[in-house]
Amino acid sequence: MGKMIAKIWLLVSNFQLPPSTFMATHIHPTAIIEPGAELAADVVVGAYCVVGPQARLGPGTVLHHHACVEGITQLGSGNEVYPFALIGSKTHDLKFSGGCPGLRVGNRNVFREYVTVHLATNEGEFTVLGDDNVLLAYSHVAHDCVVGNHMVMSSHAALAGHVLVGDHVNVGWNAGIHQFCRLGDHSMVGACAKLVQDVPPFMIADGNPAKIRTINKVGLERHGFSPGDVALARAVFKMLYREGLNRSQALERLVSHPQAAHPVIVAMVEFIGQSRRGLAAGALGGGDS
Repeated sequence: MGKMIAKIWLLVSNFQLPPSTFMATHIHPTAIIEPGAELAADVVVGAYCVVGPQARLGPGTVLHHHACVEGITQLGSGNEVYPFALIGSKTHDLKFSGGCPGLRVGNRNVFREYVTVHLATNEGEFTVLGDDNVLLAYSHVAHDCVVGNHMVMSSHAALAGHVLVGDHVNVGWNAGIHQFCRLGDHSMVGACAKLVQDVPPFMIADGNPAKIRTINKVGLERHGFSPGDVALARAVFKMLYREGLNRSQALERLVSHPQAAHPVIVAMVEFIGQSRRGLAAGALGGGDS
């Protein structure tokens, strides 16, 4: 026991962590915590992990063996990083010209095996993830993405640079999301989809290229939307994709709708107004009629 304590103390001394920091956390002797890293009181760091000198790990964070957190990365509380995930890696963007961009992650996110999340590209800017997101094995979030809360991202899916993701979004297995696309709240992208334009709130996109198929009825019901809310979302879908209206005409119809103040319509109007890549097209003859 005495030899083990001496070995651990030598490890702590080599990385210049104060004894109080070590005693308040659970750090495996084989982990590398670089000088400058900040770990909250009850962080757990498993075997062979690496924590870079500019990383900040919030309370209750758990790094399983062989996980890596580097760069200017801030993790909130209760995050869990599984083996071989790399959180805070340098951007792939060839426009990167140096400096110290970063990554900000909220609370209670789960990064499964081999997940990669990249820093932003420009000095002082951040890739951002909110709270309660689950990223399954081999999925990827690129530079400058802004992800909301409660996203579920299936294995091998990827968000390219500058993608904006709302709340309660589901990204299916092996789906690819093009740069600068937006995924609205409560939307879903199907497995193996190739998305090159925006998915409005409450909608399901699928195919290659992905097209809007129908509303995300199951997702809406799971998150407490009433039958009336779901019916209104379906009516909005038909207005956008089944009545032969162009986007301007559909927007006029939405603004003048008797329920224009309803959150479903308000969310849709705001999303359309902010779309830069345009809305994904509808699938002719598919989905709700």
